[in-house]
Amino acid sequence: MGQGLWRVVRNQQLQQQYSEQCFLQQDRERGQRVGPPLVEPLQQHRTPQCQVPGADISHLLRVRKGKEEQGFIDLEMLPPELSITILSYLNATDLCLASCVWQDLGNDEYLWQGLCKSTWGHCSIYNRRLPSGFSFRKLYMELDEGSLTFNANPQEGISYFMSRGILVDHPKEIAKFIFYTRMLNWKMLRIYLDERRDVLDELVTLHNFSNQFLPNALRDFFRHIHAPEERGEYLETLITKFSHRFCACNPTLVQEVGLSPDAVYVLCYSLILLSIDLTSPHVKNKMSKREFIRNTRRAAQNISEDFVGHLYDNIYLIGHVAA
Repeated sequence: MGQGLWRVVRNQQLQQQYSEQCFLQQDRERGQRVGPPLVEPLQQHRTPQCQVPGADISHLLRVRKGKEEQGFIDLEMLPPELSITILSYLNATDLCLASCVWQDLGNDEYLWQGLCKSTWGHCSIYNRRLPSGFSFRKLYMELDEGSLTFNANPQEGISYFMSRGILVDHPKEIAKFIFYTRMLNWKMLRIYLDERRDVLDELVTLHNFSNQFLPNALRDFFRHIHAPEERGEYLETLITKFSHRFCACNPTLVQEVGLSPDAVYVLCYSLILLSIDLTSPHVKNKMSKREFIRNTRRAAQNISEDFVGHLYDNIYLIGHVAA
C-alpha cells in the first residue's frame, strides 16, 4: 500500500511539472511576437494542447523515466502529513534505514510511538507523564531488548522492564502487558505463568467470553494462554479458571442450558479429547457424533443432546480447540 501511495504522488507531481512546462512555453512564444497578433479570432480561443487531463501519455512516461534515473522523490519536498503516512507503513528496521536519508522524518516521535503501541499494546509507562526529552525510539529499543531477554529467561525479562520503568511491579499491570503483547515466546510464557499464579489470575479476568460459543471461547483462551503439551496440574488449573470465567461472562446461558463451572470443566476436557481424536492422523477409527454425545452426557447429565451435538459439529468443522 505504501508503494501505491508513492506512485500516486509521483504521477501527480509529474503531471503538474509537465503542465507548467507547457504553459511556460506558450507564454514564451507570446512574448516573442512583435506587433499586432496576426491570428484569426477563432485561433485566439483555441484550447491549449497540453492540459493535464489530456496530457500525452508517452511524453509523461519519458519524463517519469528521466526522473527515475535521477532517483526517488525527496520525501521532504512532500507535505509532512503525506510523508509521515508513507513512512508509517515501514517496520522498525526499515524506518531506521529511512532515517539515514530523511533524518527528521525517520526520527519522528509519532512514527515510533505508533510502532511501540502496535507491538506492545500496554505498558505502565504509557499512562505516566513523560519527561522532557523522552524518546519513543529509545523506548522501542528497550522494549525489543526486554522481549528478547524474556524469551531467554522470563524472570530476567520482567526485571529488565521494571528496571527501565516500563512496567510496574503489580500482577494486573504485568498481565495486561502479556495480554497485549505478541512477541513473547509461548513456552517461556507458560513457565512464567506457572510460577506466577497471581499474574495468571489477572490474565484470565482480561478475557471476555460473553455471547461466545464454548469451543470458540476455549480457542480464544488458548490463543493467549497456550495449553501445555501434556496433561498435568497446570492444564487442570487453566481449565478450572476458564470454566469459572466462562460462567461469569454468560449468566444467561448458565440458566438456560444448565451450565455450571463443573459442567464446563467436563465439557472442556471432552472437547480437547475430541479435537485430538478428529485431527490426529494416528487415530484411524474416529469418534462419531453419537458416541461423543453418549460419552459426554454420562459425565454431564444436565446438558442436552442438542447442545452436545453442536459442540461436536464445531470441532468437526473448525478444528482443534488448542491448536
